[in-house]
Amino acid sequence: MAGALHRRLLLLAVLTVSVLLPRTAAVRPFVLVLSGEDFLKDPSGAHPSLPPADGDSEEWDDFADDSPATDPLLSPSSWIPLLDPTTPSPSGDQPDPPSDALFVAGARAMISAASSGDEAAFSTASAQIEAAAAGGHPGAQSALAFLSGAGMTRPVSRSRAFLLHKFAADAGDLQSKMALAYAYFRQEMYEEAVTLYAELAEAALTSSLISKEPPVIEPVRLHSGTEENKEALRKSRGEDDEDFQITEYQAQRGNAAAMYKLGLLYYYGLRGLRRDYGKSYHWFSKAVEKDEPRAMELMGEIFARGAGVERNYTLAYRWLRLAAKQEQYSAYNGLGYLYVKGYGVEKNLTKAKEYFEIAAEHKEHGGYYNLGVLYLKGIGVKRDVMTACNYFLRAVNAGQPKAIYQVAKLFQKGIGLKRNLHMATVLYKSVAERGPWSSMSRWALESYLKGDIGKALLLYSRMADLGYEVAQSNAAWILDRYGDEHICMGESGFCSDMERHLRAHALWWQASEQGNEHAALLIGDAYYYGRGVGRDYERAAEAYMHAQSQSNAQAMFNLGYMHEHGHGLPLDLHLAKRYYDQAVEVDSAAKLPVMLALTSLWIRKNYAGSFVVHFIDSLPEIYPVVEEWVEDVLMDEGNATILTLFACLVTVLYLRERQRRQVVADNPQQPDGAPN
Repeated sequence: MAGALHRRLLLLAVLTVSVLLPRTAAVRPFVLVLSGEDFLKDPSGAHPSLPPADGDSEEWDDFADDSPATDPLLSPSSWIPLLDPTTPSPSGDQPDPPSDALFVAGARAMISAASSGDEAAFSTASAQIEAAAAGGHPGAQSALAFLSGAGMTRPVSRSRAFLLHKFAADAGDLQSKMALAYAYFRQEMYEEAVTLYAELAEAALTSSLISKEPPVIEPVRLHSGTEENKEALRKSRGEDDEDFQITEYQAQRGNAAAMYKLGLLYYYGLRGLRRDYGKSYHWFSKAVEKDEPRAMELMGEIFARGAGVERNYTLAYRWLRLAAKQEQYSAYNGLGYLYVKGYGVEKNLTKAKEYFEIAAEHKEHGGYYNLGVLYLKGIGVKRDVMTACNYFLRAVNAGQPKAIYQVAKLFQKGIGLKRNLHMATVLYKSVAERGPWSSMSRWALESYLKGDIGKALLLYSRMADLGYEVAQSNAAWILDRYGDEHICMGESGFCSDMERHLRAHALWWQASEQGNEHAALLIGDAYYYGRGVGRDYERAAEAYMHAQSQSNAQAMFNLGYMHEHGHGLPLDLHLAKRYYDQAVEVDSAAKLPVMLALTSLWIRKNYAGSFVVHFIDSLPEIYPVVEEWVEDVLMDEGNATILTLFACLVTVLYLRERQRRQVVADNPQQPDGAPN
């Protein structure tokens, strides 16, 4: 078929895939699958990185029980105090040093200018940041690196961005360490990347309360394919969401499950809510009065962690015990931990192991992780690295963050598992992205929901620089969706169309590298149709190949079409049919467009050079005109109503005329036009 029909069939497939298969706009779930070759043949040997197997419970965990002494969000380099007026100043009541004051003023002005779309103010703010960076301020160096890499108020310079991030990272800036680690990761420099990501992953775990699910900001995608993700955005409006209000009403009416759900939302800060330990404690307290076992377990964790209350291990043990008695099996993890450490109870490693095993038997990933630690470090059991690996891997595939960290370390050090720096880097990265710096995504989302698109774009772009795939995808989508608005800051003033297209293209490509198959598809479309870049069928085919490798049915269809017409790929009708067939195998929703494509293929093969083939090849010139007429005339609401009424009128007249002729046929002697 011709290019225009290709476009039409692509549209059909995009619609069916995006509606029926939401995965096209997201990264596929990560599942770690290892073969026997990934394990060491003799993992029992001592490794210098392993602690002595003396059963010392102080070696139980790699992380401190308390939060870190310094909050990364309150460092002079953090943007969070600039976004949240309730956040205390990093220097407390003391006046900010001059370099800090200059950076804060510049960064705050930059965010404000992005929000208001003031290009002159944005340029002035970037000059302030540059002055602070020249004075050696790591946060300013990090922000200037971001501006240089994106080409905001200055030419794009990846090398300068890398150098500035290096200076800032060496001075301890965590956001630059994230950006630097991601840059190394993209270049497959795993020795350098794994070192940084390991440090950042540990910082992420020690700075957050880790339990069954880590309290991280939910990564919300603004789009589902080519359309806005209205359902996900609706659920991210916090207390304004209708579902939340219904749950709150049910809780106020005494529903224990609703009370627990509200407590959970506030405890972790989910669905657009700010984390509020006071409100979570209030609703958990109400729920436990009605014997809600899940709330009992969380009450135990609250007292064990001292989350908004004074730490009290006796009360923690009491609540965990009550939850366990009601078959809340995950509560056995907390009980086991208390027995390992001797908190609130007498230390008892045998009982701790027993409780962890009960949790694991009921497929609680915390039980898998805790048993893994026991066997890895030989605490109360004989050290068995292979058994530890197996437990950790089960916990990893359940999403347990500490287990992911431990398996990453095993890959990095070559303990039990063959040394694999690429795998270690991927795992460390997934944990590092749970760090407190991820909270910037909350502010980006809130800005978007409030209609502050410029601010949302700036914040998502900043997170994209740190390697967050969802942020890369969201920033690229905003650039494409809101291209007509003055929100994109370019090298000199607002972005030109070329600058905007190139920036969106770069972001889509980065997202595709991290497994976003929809991003690779959009890149292929950009090259195929010449949207923002020169038309290049070969690069389009390369991008479609990348998406096809991720089992994307749309990409398979496109490759079949390109083989059918020899666009960027050899003209090969057999390969075209193979790709069309693969598209249906991967996604049955592609059946209709593939059926049309196979019909075209059959006509082209059996009637080469005929009028029908020439007509199909002429569709690229006809289809855009027809499509424009349909969109501008038929799809207009008023015109659609008039056309519908007109169609009904024509139908009625037709039916009456047919009835009249039938009467005449039944009464041939009656003069035409005589009354019935």
